[in-house]
Amino acid sequence: MVAMSHPGLPALWGLASLMLMLFIALRAVALPRATVHSTPHLALAGLPLVGPMMRHITRHPGFLFVLKLVFVALFVLIIAAGLYGTPLPARNVATVLTWNLWWAGLVVSVFFVGSAWCAVCPWNTLAGWLARHRLWRRADTHAGLNLRLPAGWRNVMPALALFIILTWLELGIGVTLDPFATALLALLMLFLATVFAAVFEGGAFCQYFCPVGRSIGFYAQLAPVELRPVEPDICARCTTLECFAGSAEVDPCPTHLVMGRLKQNTYCLSCGNCARSCPHENVAWRLRSPASEAMQDSRPHWDEAWFMIGLLALTGFHGLTMLPAWDTTIKAIARAIGDGRQMLVTFSLALGATLLLAMALYTASIRLSARLGGIRTAMGAHFNRFAFVALPLAFAYHLAHNLGHLLREGAGLGKLLANPFGIGTLPLGMAEKQARMMHMVISQNALFTLQAGLLIAGFLIAALIARRRLDLAASPNIVQLRGQLLPVLLFALAVSLFHLWLLMQPMSMRM
Repeated sequence: MVAMSHPGLPALWGLASLMLMLFIALRAVALPRATVHSTPHLALAGLPLVGPMMRHITRHPGFLFVLKLVFVALFVLIIAAGLYGTPLPARNVATVLTWNLWWAGLVVSVFFVGSAWCAVCPWNTLAGWLARHRLWRRADTHAGLNLRLPAGWRNVMPALALFIILTWLELGIGVTLDPFATALLALLMLFLATVFAAVFEGGAFCQYFCPVGRSIGFYAQLAPVELRPVEPDICARCTTLECFAGSAEVDPCPTHLVMGRLKQNTYCLSCGNCARSCPHENVAWRLRSPASEAMQDSRPHWDEAWFMIGLLALTGFHGLTMLPAWDTTIKAIARAIGDGRQMLVTFSLALGATLLLAMALYTASIRLSARLGGIRTAMGAHFNRFAFVALPLAFAYHLAHNLGHLLREGAGLGKLLANPFGIGTLPLGMAEKQARMMHMVISQNALFTLQAGLLIAGFLIAALIARRRLDLAASPNIVQLRGQLLPVLLFALAVSLFHLWLLMQPMSMRM
């Protein structure tokens, strides 16, 4: 089968993006130390027309339950089609829905609705139904063992490890091109979620182990929506904490959050338990500046810092593996080291090298930042503080990359759903591939504008985060502040230029 590629960004677009990034970097260094102000918000519940609808959706579980049923039905369809449908990936709804639409569209959805996917995730929904024997009301306290997760597991490193394994399966084994393997992987994730729901209290799997949920959670720090108190004073006076402990009808917060102290979206699953259990109806959705949380509200920990750097490395690695030159290079390396036909050793070495390189570059920039800024102690805090710079860089490239696949390869869904098992179909021909690529919802120039704009916006937010984090810290003077800032900006610029180069290359179709 002949592979087809998406065209990359034209050179003029790349040059214009580079110039804007250099201007942003110079501007960030030249700015004087800024005064930190509170970020304005807009409560959706208070808006005319939209407000009553948002309050109803938030307070009543019916709408959310219907959405859960829809996604559970799609999940069952994916499993059935993967197990019993055609092995042709482009003709089977299991592979197309999972990898072309869901995986590509998931990151795009975070930009608009934050971590809302976690509220309707079929893994979590089915695991809760199977393990706790309830469809929507509060689960029986005796359902499951409700054990406390061991302290050594209460960090996001397990989720990072599973994300690396998922990447290895997706790109190394080729799960994306195998409907049967896709169904087995989906069932494996459901099995893990169910076991955790049956054994441990709350949403332990979602909070610490799910690679999809944790990626969404970190990206949601850059989302323009958040679930927060309407009146903070009401939360300050509350002594019953139903948002944390639940009520007679509503389960406790699955990730053990207290609404009055909530400052970041990272572990919020958008399930709405807090809104439904609050006796004061003091929890609602609101709009905010997309970068405000990562700039000043989030408080990083060592595991979160490593996860963000790992997320940055893995997004870039996904782009590398879809370059037409990737196969040629990997095959040449495999021949040189005597690797087998599947080239799993070569692929694993490339994946490991990418992770190590990203972590080494970031660590080197932090050490140089500390040295130029006169920092002799608290290196761990310095490392954690600047890790948020990696978040908009990863998110911007992930969005730009996935938009290309989503808009170019999302056509033909109606025809696919009419025959989800692909019965009696033939492989996707060159003419049909070409037609799918040409019939985009927007023009190619509009897509290029979006992709270049996302990379520029990602670098801008990274620069703003770096400056704001330093402005919040007790840096002694502007000279030392700039000494700390410069290596971090160079790291962000190097990563952004790498992402820009990736987008300028032709990109292979997923299937």
